[in-house]
Amino acid sequence: MTLENLVKTHQLKPHQTNPDEVGRLLAAARRSLRDAHIAELSATTRFDVAYKAVMQCSLLAVMAAGFRPSTSMPGHHATVIQTLPLTLGLSAERVVVLDALRRKRNLNDYAGDGVSDDEAAACVRAAEALLHDVEVWLATQHNMPM
Repeated sequence: MTLENLVKTHQLKPHQTNPDEVGRLLAAARRSLRDAHIAELSATTRFDVAYKAVMQCSLLAVMAAGFRPSTSMPGHHATVIQTLPLTLGLSAERVVVLDALRRKRNLNDYAGDGVSDDEAAACVRAAEALLHDVEVWLATQHNMPM
């Protein structure tokens, strides 16, 4: 799979990002992670906002690489997560973890499955690691100071 192949299958579209867009998405991911640390929130809410940070970071990576997901196509959350090895160079093991979080979020949202404190904490840790990777990648590969 390449990013260009995903354009051919209409899962991605070409996109030209700019520093303002990058800054807004980074700020949003950081805000989401701050909210995920609010202990008074339920585990489900902490999980949700941490997962939101994962999506914001994944979207930022694909956009900085020159693409954007086709949100009219089903599976755009899975698509941006699965592009992380192509954008950030993430390992397959980390993508499996992030995809499991995506599936857990779907079960919670659409089937009412609960989220434990441990699952919320794991999602927060994964989101923090991904945000760090995105910040380093933007600074080193795109000369965008963070």
